Amino acid sequence: MAGKFAKNIYGTLKGDIRSAVLWRDLQEQMPKLGQGKLRILDAGGGFGFFSQKLAALGHSVVLCDISAEMLAEAKRHIALSDTQLDIECIHSPIQALDSDALGQFDLILCHAVVEWLADAKNTMAGLLKMLRPGGLFSLMFYNKDAMCFHALVAGNFGYVASGFKAKRVRLSPDFPLTVPQVEAWCCEWGFTVNCRSGVRVIHDYLKKGSLSNEYSDTGLIEMELRYSREPAFLPLGRYVHFICTKPAS
Repeated sequence: MAGKFAKNIYGTLKGDIRSAVLWRDLQEQMPKLGQGKLRILDAGGGFGFFSQKLAALGHSVVLCDISAEMLAEAKRHIALSDTQLDIECIHSPIQALDSDALGQFDLILCHAVVEWLADAKNTMAGLLKMLRPGGLFSLMFYNKDAMCFHALVAGNFGYVASGFKAKRVRLSPDFPLTVPQVEAWCCEWGFTVNCRSGVRVIHDYLKKGSLSNEYSDTGLIEMELRYSREPAFLPLGRYVHFICTKPAS
C-alpha cells in the first residue's frame, strides 16, 4: 500500500493542509532548541516527507518505519534531492528502536502513528526516553471526536452507535484518540504542551462543490491555518497536532 498511501496522504489537498499546519507549528517551535544542527528522529515517518524538509535545513535525521516499501520510497526521494540530505533510514517498528545505539534526540516526530497502536501510551513513553531533557515532541494523532462528528453530520448514525465497527476502511485507524486523553498523557509525563492545532478543521465538512472559484485550494489552506487553533474549531480537526517540551530535569 506504500504507493497508495503516499499518493492519498501527500498527493492531495488533504496532504497540503496537513503539511501546511504541521510545518507552521514546527517552524514556530524549533527555535526554542537553538540555531545549531539538530538531531531529529522521525518515528514511523513513512517515506520521510518531513525528514526531507528538515534535513534540507541542515539537520541530521533518523527516519524509522516498519514498512520496507515506504523506506524504499524514501530512499528514492532522497536520492533525487538537489541537496545532500543527512538522513539515516532504519527499517524497524518504533518499539524495537535501540536507544543505546541511537542516543538522544533534540526533536522527535511521531505523525499519524499512535492511532494504529493497541498500546500507544506505553509505546510513546518508551520512544520519549530517546528525547533529551528540554527537547521537543511533535505528535499528530487521529481525532476520535472529529471522526464521530463527521459520521454524525453525514447521517451515519448506525456507524456511531456500533462504536465505529459497522464498516472497515483500510486506511481508517483502529485506535483513534481524544484530545483530553493525550493531554492527560502529557501531564502524567510532566511534558508542557506548547502548541495545539487542529488539522483539517474545515476541509472534511465542506459540501461538494461548495468552494467558489474565488476561494481556491490556497484560500482553503489559509482558512485552515487561521482557524486551526481556535478553541471552537480545533476539536473538529480530523487530526490534532501537539508540540510538547520534555522536562529539563
